[in-house]
Amino acid sequence: MSMIDKFKQLNDLRSQAKDLQKSLSEERIETQKNGITLTMDGNQKVISITFEQEMPKDQLEKLLPEIFNETVDKIHRIIATKMQSGGINLPNF
Repeated sequence: MSMIDKFKQLNDLRSQAKDLQKSLSEERIETQKNGITLTMDGNQKVISITFEQEMPKDQLEKLLPEIFNETVDKIHRIIATKMQSGGINLPNF
């Protein structure tokens, strides 16, 4: 494979990554737990976090990491699914 072909593949990969990133930005992933709702987009940006009720600081400190981690895990599964279904085709260099 020539260097020109490799550069073309790299350019295609960059384009596919941009398309995937745009698609992920349109995703909304929501996790609810004990009165807290966290919404993130597929690029792991927080859209909103709401609390149905006030809760003690120690409970928040325990729940927030759990909710963030659960939401990020959901996003990772979405990314993997999109990549497997043709979102990104990694070239053989």
